[in-house]
Amino acid sequence: MALVSEFLGQLTLNFGGESEPKFPTVVTARDFDPAKDAARIETAVKTKGVDELTIIDILTRRSYSQRREIAFEYEKRSKKDMITALKGALSGSLEAVILGLMKSTAQYDASEIKGSIKGLGTDEETLIEMVCSRSAEELVEIKRVYKELFKKELEKDVAGDTSGDFRSLLLALVQAKRDEPSNIVDYEKIDQDARALYEAGVKRKGTDVATWITIMSERSVPHLQKVFDRYKSYSPYDMQESIRKEVKGDLEKSFLTLVNGNGRLVGHDLPVLINNTIAKEKVVTRIVVSRCEVDLMKIRTEFKKLNQKSLYQTITVRT
Repeated sequence: MALVSEFLGQLTLNFGGESEPKFPTVVTARDFDPAKDAARIETAVKTKGVDELTIIDILTRRSYSQRREIAFEYEKRSKKDMITALKGALSGSLEAVILGLMKSTAQYDASEIKGSIKGLGTDEETLIEMVCSRSAEELVEIKRVYKELFKKELEKDVAGDTSGDFRSLLLALVQAKRDEPSNIVDYEKIDQDARALYEAGVKRKGTDVATWITIMSERSVPHLQKVFDRYKSYSPYDMQESIRKEVKGDLEKSFLTLVNGNGRLVGHDLPVLINNTIAKEKVVTRIVVSRCEVDLMKIRTEFKKLNQKSLYQTITVRT
């Protein structure tokens, strides 16, 4: 368990030698030698008891494309598949995170979505996190990879495993129709959308969920930020409070994820995800591994600002 904590903590702390931190925490390593790395990993795997620290040290300091080069060199020298070798050498949570890193971000996300809907029952929490916190561009790539990996359309699988307004919202997001950000601020449309959200919810008896879905799944993130701010001039409640009053269950969680992060996973979502699930380590692993090459630096910064402690400290305690 301590090794897993160290591994996840390392993923959240890497700066890749950059003078200024960027949104990813894992970046392309300088002076990269895939043959040397492959040799070190081969030795680590063959060592009695497995040298897990070396495996962690290498794979958390290389980008996905570099990890794939290492795998290629490993197979050249050992005539064995590196992923298969890692599977045989590792176990438990460390195996899960290492193998997760050997997938691209889209492959990892697609696999997590598949895992949340296959078999009996649905892991709604994972499904909400994956779909509601990904950008339209990311969802397009996830859909492509999902079909490539599982020979099925993501929309069909989501539709077959969910129902009602919750299904409608997820399918609207999966269609990836969200507008691109624009340098032109359309104040009239901002006002129209804010009023429409109010009139579809708090102002009326019952909720016109379809209107909420359309606005929250199709408008750009900067536009929505201004809409939610403008919304407070119409409603006695902010958008989050309105959601809690109007809808419940998985639909409520989905809308709150969209509004809290404006369609992105941000720092204040993490305590909720970590504290409201039995599989705390699984949740932290999924977030860190899936976002370390995307926006984990941003998540870290927001997390510390809102929670007065670092994500590293939280991971150390939780895993």
